[in-house]
Amino acid sequence: MSSATVNTNAPPDLDRSFPRYTEFGPLAPTWCVTPRTDRVIHRFFDSSPISPSGRYLALTRLPYEDRLPRPGDAAEIVVVDLETGDERIVDETRGWDTQLGAQTQWGASDRELLYNDVDTQCWRPFGVSFDLTTGARRALDGTIYHISPDGRTAVSPCLKRTAATQLGYGVWVPEAERPINHGATRDDGIYITDIPTGTSRLLVSLAEIVERGPAELRGPKYAHGAFYGAHVKWSPAGDRLMFVLRWLPRTSLTTRARKQLRRWAMAVARRIPGLAARARRNQGLAGAIKRQSKLMRPNLLTLSPDGSDIRMVVGADAWRRGGHHPNWYPDGRNIVMNLNRDGDAIRFVRIPALGGAPELLAPALHGSGHPSMHVDGVHLLSDAKPGEIVAAGDGTSPIRLIDTRTGQERILARILTQSSGGGGHLALRVDAHPAWDRTFRRIVFNGYVGGTRRVYITDIAGLLT
Repeated sequence: MSSATVNTNAPPDLDRSFPRYTEFGPLAPTWCVTPRTDRVIHRFFDSSPISPSGRYLALTRLPYEDRLPRPGDAAEIVVVDLETGDERIVDETRGWDTQLGAQTQWGASDRELLYNDVDTQCWRPFGVSFDLTTGARRALDGTIYHISPDGRTAVSPCLKRTAATQLGYGVWVPEAERPINHGATRDDGIYITDIPTGTSRLLVSLAEIVERGPAELRGPKYAHGAFYGAHVKWSPAGDRLMFVLRWLPRTSLTTRARKQLRRWAMAVARRIPGLAARARRNQGLAGAIKRQSKLMRPNLLTLSPDGSDIRMVVGADAWRRGGHHPNWYPDGRNIVMNLNRDGDAIRFVRIPALGGAPELLAPALHGSGHPSMHVDGVHLLSDAKPGEIVAAGDGTSPIRLIDTRTGQERILARILTQSSGGGGHLALRVDAHPAWDRTFRRIVFNGYVGGTRRVYITDIAGLLT
């Protein structure tokens, strides 16, 4: 089913099983759908955590939320029945990270859950297809990052390498098991997995992307460093892929420095006095982290599902002026993202998926958070981190609904997302990640309420009629 295809099933009556969320006066009915389970998150803003029929919710439960993961620690896969309110742990996994959990997503039906695990004997990450009816667990050859609209094909970057450019989005393995890229390597790129058979292959390598892609990727500014794959996403029709390709210079953080950073972050989280104090005093490493962020060159590409027709959508020079979180339009022909197009401020923009000039959406409003579009192509949904200009400044995040024709903005809800644990480490932040369900009438988002991560649903059907 295309993510742009509206599911017409009547959604469950959430008032029967879940408490209302009333803090800050939500504009639309909002429920906490994990009132009895702590440390839970849904995946991301570009996939629905609600099953194809609309009945079930799939989540990852972290083993702890006040420190970075340890390789081999197990998280849990949780399914919530939105009709009855029942919650059950269906499996455990060692293939998770702090921001997107185990990449838990639905397959072709309510029967199939897909997520990642790690073989701790050899530290190989792999995808899992879990049958909720029989309890059968089938290992896939490849990993899960984003599932195709028909539920049959997964695409993924190398989840062992994602930490090189950003913590929180891959899987945790020992530092010695994380490959380090040099230039545009031929043994890393976009991986594709056929879910029915479980077979996987390297669809297109980073070397092929650079060789066959836009000429600017072969410029002198990329001569001394390494490319890494980040986010990869299917279009709503399954006929194109979006890919974030990042480049780091050789002067960026060394493996040793990254390992020390994680060690110090965990020390701060655990209040280990001597080591924590040393971490706080180490301004040199903090400066190195900032330099890595400034020196990284991200590029937004699209390509055909066979790895051909590689197009530049947003190059590194434009992205580095200020940009983040690209996402497909429901039409699959455009992309929405935050971008500083004119050098004044971050705004929401629409960009042709084959490349072209960005068009401002609701130009009077500041961009923020994780944008996605309603199937009508008009209403834009996003959130904001507590520190962004559109947030209230009290540790809460707004769930924003914007009419891009009129520029009208409505705050559907505000939710606390500023966590109290983790020593302020960026990878331990709580992002709301608002995501549409398949009916495009309900929105799922994360919060941090009562000292733990919880998941919420807002019903906006009455606001769009």
